[in-house]
Amino acid sequence: MKPLSSMSSLPIRLAWVQAPVLVPLLRVAVVVCLVMSAMLFVEKVYKGAVFALPIKNDLETGNDGYPMVLVQIPMYNEKEVYQLSIGVACGLSWPSDRIIIQVLDDSTDPVIKELVVWECRRWASKGVNIKREIRANRAGYEAGPLREGMKHSYVTRCDFVAIFDADFQPEPDFLCRTVPFLLHNPDVGLVQARWKFVNSDECLLTRMQEMWLDYHFTVEQEFGSFAYSFFGFNGTSGVWRIAALNEAGGWKDRTTVEDMDLAIRASLKGWKFVYLYDVKVKKELPSTFKAYRYQQHRWSCGPANLFRKMVVEIAWNKKVSLWKKIHVIYSFFFVRKIVAHIVTFVFYCVVIPGTVLVPEVEIPKWGPSTYPPSSPSSTPSLHLVVFWVLFENVMSLHRTKATFIGLLEAGRVNEWIVTEKLGDGLKVKAGSKAPKKILHLTEIGVGAYLFFCSCYDVAFGKRSYFVFPFLQAAAFAVGSDMSGPSAPTPSNRSPFRRNGK
Repeated sequence: MKPLSSMSSLPIRLAWVQAPVLVPLLRVAVVVCLVMSAMLFVEKVYKGAVFALPIKNDLETGNDGYPMVLVQIPMYNEKEVYQLSIGVACGLSWPSDRIIIQVLDDSTDPVIKELVVWECRRWASKGVNIKREIRANRAGYEAGPLREGMKHSYVTRCDFVAIFDADFQPEPDFLCRTVPFLLHNPDVGLVQARWKFVNSDECLLTRMQEMWLDYHFTVEQEFGSFAYSFFGFNGTSGVWRIAALNEAGGWKDRTTVEDMDLAIRASLKGWKFVYLYDVKVKKELPSTFKAYRYQQHRWSCGPANLFRKMVVEIAWNKKVSLWKKIHVIYSFFFVRKIVAHIVTFVFYCVVIPGTVLVPEVEIPKWGPSTYPPSSPSSTPSLHLVVFWVLFENVMSLHRTKATFIGLLEAGRVNEWIVTEKLGDGLKVKAGSKAPKKILHLTEIGVGAYLFFCSCYDVAFGKRSYFVFPFLQAAAFAVGSDMSGPSAPTPSNRSPFRRNGK
């Protein structure tokens, strides 16, 4: 009977701090989260209304002429995919005298460097105009090699530049389907293709990523292209007009999202962007939780840091309309890159479970119903939607931390770790060792909080919230188990550092 008595006295003990501390704080948190949820809901309704309008495409897409095109492939110790990436670039259907393949090799492993050299020589012997460029100073994230690559004299002969990361596989007709939009529309500075994932069915982690990115491409980028002729460049699978790139100031390494930085500066100069939903480029998704966490840190921290650096510049720009400024500052940056991450974690993983402990705080029913901020645009089976919601809440913890690091320019703001790639290693050999399991204490801590809230609701609560916190606690506890095999790369830490650090 003693343990039972101890449990029954728990609400009394919590009451000592509820009235003076928890109740006011939680009420303020509820109001802030409801405001942010409303912002996200209005954003989704607006996008839906825009998509309901008839689409008018006044772009010209003629197929006459073959301008000079530069194809850049930045790579760093890409042992598993270097041969594939160089091969698909050299296989693009374009006159051999009107294309230059530029391999920007920042590899530090001498074996891999030699392999890249021989692969370039092999294609050169077949008549392909291919150049392998290296740097003495590897500072500058991925912007560094791209910027240095544009300085070579032969680049002045080119009108457009196509960029592919090392694990991307464009179809042979990629240039034939993208370059005409630039050739016949002089106000278009960028044509962006969609990604297609070669390993989406590898594990649960890759399935969840596909659902999230499908929303990003189907709604975020297509909406931006249609409504504002603007969206964030994905850093790969796109073709730039070199004149637009140069007018925008070229590549800068002030943040870890150099691609988004360039896109915004070019847009502020008046250049328009086109997103081609039906042109797809194959790529590999991270299949380990560790690799995905590093990638999401960069994708969340970088935009927040860029917002801090560019918000004043955007506000005072005189070349774009006030409506476009509002779209970039409020919609593109504040709502999607900051609010969406914070409200997902704080509201659904902290505040709502916290009301179980503080029943004096009420949440309107419409508040939680605005979830999720980024709904999958496809219609997968119901069990995947449930897993997706739980997975997004787990990742919102890391995205929220990264967002604040970017806004405050804290310790890991300049961290760039190259995403692990498997390439042919996707076909795991029998008998290969399983990856080591790592305990992530932050996830375990949040999971313990949610589990406690769930148990408290079962014992003392009246709202029957316990099902959601319990499932979410389990998701936080086993988050690292949603990963596939580790990539057999020698090192995934990038040399891209500001000032060579």
